Amino acid sequence: MSRTALRICPLCEATCGLTLTIEGTRVTRARGDRDDVFSRGFICPKGASFGAVDSDPDRLRTPLVRRDGELREATWEEAFDAVAAGVRPVVERHGPNSVGVVLGNPNVHTMAGALYPPVLLAGLGTRSVFTASTVDQMPKHVSSGLLFGDAHAIPVPDLDHTDHLLLIGANPLESNGSLCTAPDFPGKLKALKARGGTLVVIDPRRTRTAKLADRHIAVRPGTDALLLAAMAQVLYEEGLVAPAPHVRGVEELAAELAEFTPEAVAGACDVDAGLIRTLARELAAAPTAAVYGRIGSCTVPHGTLASWLVDVLNILTGNLDRPGGALFPQAATDKTPRPAGPGRGFALGRWHSRVSRYPEAKGELPLSALAEEIDTATEEGEPVRALIVVAANPVLSAPDGDRLDKALDSLDFMVSVDPYLNETSRHADVVLPPPPPSQSPHHDFAFNTLAVRNQVRYTRPAIPLEAGRMAETEILARLTLAVTGMHGADPADVDRMVIDQTLGKAVTEPHSPVHGGDPRELAGRLTGDTGPERRLDMMLRLGPYGDGFGVRPDGLSLEKLLAHPHGIDLGPLRPRLPQPLKTRSGEVELLPGPIADDLPRLRAALAERPAGFVLVGRRHLRSNNSWMHNVPALTGGSNRCTVHLHPEDAERLGVEDGAAVRVKGAGGEVVAPAEVTDAIRRGVVSLPHGWGHNRPGTRLSHASTDPGVNVNQLLDGRLLDPLSGNAVLNGVPVEVTPASSAPPAAVTETRTALT
Repeated sequence: MSRTALRICPLCEATCGLTLTIEGTRVTRARGDRDDVFSRGFICPKGASFGAVDSDPDRLRTPLVRRDGELREATWEEAFDAVAAGVRPVVERHGPNSVGVVLGNPNVHTMAGALYPPVLLAGLGTRSVFTASTVDQMPKHVSSGLLFGDAHAIPVPDLDHTDHLLLIGANPLESNGSLCTAPDFPGKLKALKARGGTLVVIDPRRTRTAKLADRHIAVRPGTDALLLAAMAQVLYEEGLVAPAPHVRGVEELAAELAEFTPEAVAGACDVDAGLIRTLARELAAAPTAAVYGRIGSCTVPHGTLASWLVDVLNILTGNLDRPGGALFPQAATDKTPRPAGPGRGFALGRWHSRVSRYPEAKGELPLSALAEEIDTATEEGEPVRALIVVAANPVLSAPDGDRLDKALDSLDFMVSVDPYLNETSRHADVVLPPPPPSQSPHHDFAFNTLAVRNQVRYTRPAIPLEAGRMAETEILARLTLAVTGMHGADPADVDRMVIDQTLGKAVTEPHSPVHGGDPRELAGRLTGDTGPERRLDMMLRLGPYGDGFGVRPDGLSLEKLLAHPHGIDLGPLRPRLPQPLKTRSGEVELLPGPIADDLPRLRAALAERPAGFVLVGRRHLRSNNSWMHNVPALTGGSNRCTVHLHPEDAERLGVEDGAAVRVKGAGGEVVAPAEVTDAIRRGVVSLPHGWGHNRPGTRLSHASTDPGVNVNQLLDGRLLDPLSGNAVLNGVPVEVTPASSAPPAAVTETRTALT
């Protein structure tokens, strides 16, 4: 007999509500939840394949522990004993910084990944922290930190109400949105056009999103910041500046941008100066407007400047913190809003990496530096000797995976929390597999802070935890205890400790609804069946919509949320400034010092022209990094690892559609089939990321049948945005040549040998 259960989809940032059909303990169907307060029934191919992702036979069911050089099945007790025995001696002998921690993208898609890594890092005390942020969105965090004083204060476009939307380096019809949580992003863009609004897309590829646009500008890759700077210069030159309130530095910025005229940047961007002026004028003239930039404008040499200029344009046109513009979401689990006023501000470079002296950003070092931090000895500090990897596959996601592959083999000890034996976890001494998503609870802590509408939803596990499995929350709690010298303690102690610390601090804060209360008495009033649920209840009750432990009877609590299984709508985005600002001035600081110091580098780029091909990445709708290539329903068709090449470039090279081409970069070379298309501009080639599933020792039976090539192997890891430490993945010079005219089987062999 079948039954249905609700689940929030964890497979991308759209966070759509699902209705699952379950037969026994297996999900047999997934469809959109029409009553979900946020997604209203929208579903994409990934969500529709939830059951296939959930029941992938290659998912690990029990821990693996390395014995006599081989990973073998073990009990949970044996696994955590091995973790404690492997990590603690490294800490005690070489210090906490000798233990590295790598956090991958999937962490922000689970409750466990949001709640426990901060506790692990605090307990371990290491500065050797690396995450997927520095191959993705760290420039946006840094620019937000410098502008607003808070690296997590990221304004998002008010998609439902704007009259004019300018997208740069974003393809939400494929990605479903990123740093902008919006179920049915495609529908919102169509609604924008239907109400008479304008959509402008700036992208070197004519993506599905670009095809929908009123205006598509095929900018030269890597010149996003120059184009945006020229638009801002036009606003100043033509008297179109109407800044939002609570802003300082408006006049100073005018002087800094004076030489970035459309005529000065046109050659570098390969965009007509008149068109640049038109873009600026249309943006300023729109009743409401929003500029939104994503990964294509982050993973470039001037990623932080481009991210900063996105918000500069929103600010100068008066569209920051304005309905129809770009606003700051207010998540239900945000901290209790403090009164507006000066804060501590945001600092960069509080410490540096040991080898290349890269500055930290937001407490992290560049993922590109991980290999050298392991394999290179210096006189300053210990190398990374042990590694904790949680839901990450940096062998594929970081530059120069071949070097990292070798470096991981040299570690004293490695533990990986991962459901798969993949290109990275195959190096681990212990692998701790979380259960499939149907057996886990879900609340989006991170993505609700980026949502285009304020709402709150929570789903308990759709299927009871299978015998022999361990909840991901318990896995990470036990891991925290094992590596911080408390192995064997009750994992529930981790939740109790966090609750005690949080409530202990809350009762001392004058703006808190529980100011002056008794932390123990408050803790005793928390509800929930598990420690994570009690923590969620606490965050909801202390948050901006919470009941304040009875102070506001109509406010949120876990009990109230559970009574609304499709979620609770908290209303459209609203103006919030100056409350979110944590700068030292208490205002938006339009021209922060680190930004001003980096502008000369952008001025030097005015004279740059690529001599040959440059590389850009791309994303498929049925993919998300390297997660989903092992699911047959999500591969094949358009989701293929091919080299996009313009017809004129193909003709010049003597390459036909489907023929093998060799792409060579500073970090290596790969061979893949050409896909000749006029959807990409001349002089640019594109390869998707997340492929390269051909290394021995993995258990990815479907992915290995069509492994593709690892685009990040073309990079040697030395190209970084200096402010954020973000890897430069787009606009990278490469050489492109025809490969030998070998049959497809031989091409595959060549590809394998090269990667």
